[in-house]
Amino acid sequence: MAPPFPLPAPMRRALDLAAQAQAAGEVPIGAVVTKDGAIIGEGQNRNRRDNDPTAHAEIVAMRAAATHLNDFRLTGCDLWVTLEPCPMCAGAISHARIARLYYAVGDPKGGAIEQGPRLFGQPQCLHRPDVYGGLAEVEASTLLRAFFAARR
Repeated sequence: MAPPFPLPAPMRRALDLAAQAQAAGEVPIGAVVTKDGAIIGEGQNRNRRDNDPTAHAEIVAMRAAATHLNDFRLTGCDLWVTLEPCPMCAGAISHARIARLYYAVGDPKGGAIEQGPRLFGQPQCLHRPDVYGGLAEVEASTLLRAFFAARR
């Protein structure tokens, strides 16, 4: 079922990247970083391809954006991702000073934003982005369910 409104272009692109990750045998998660409405970094899960436990879609996209800006601070940038970020990614989002986080579907097992440790609510968290969840929930959860069903 499609949402009652058109998906923002960055979330649509994140879903496309998730599908590409799935086709490559990775968990289907995609992420896009925007600044002033323009995509400046994008990523998809690359753990298996890169043999890198930190190559989550969010990290890959933030690395690309930081390279684009020539700055490790992503102040004024938005991150669009198809799954609620894990603790590692949430920490990186905070350290990068991402302004707004948009994610498609919550992750009861590994999420760290509205599930689990709720990292941005901890007193040790120095920067808290605005958070918007539930965008493209049906599309993202369909990709994830299909991926894991095929593995069982």
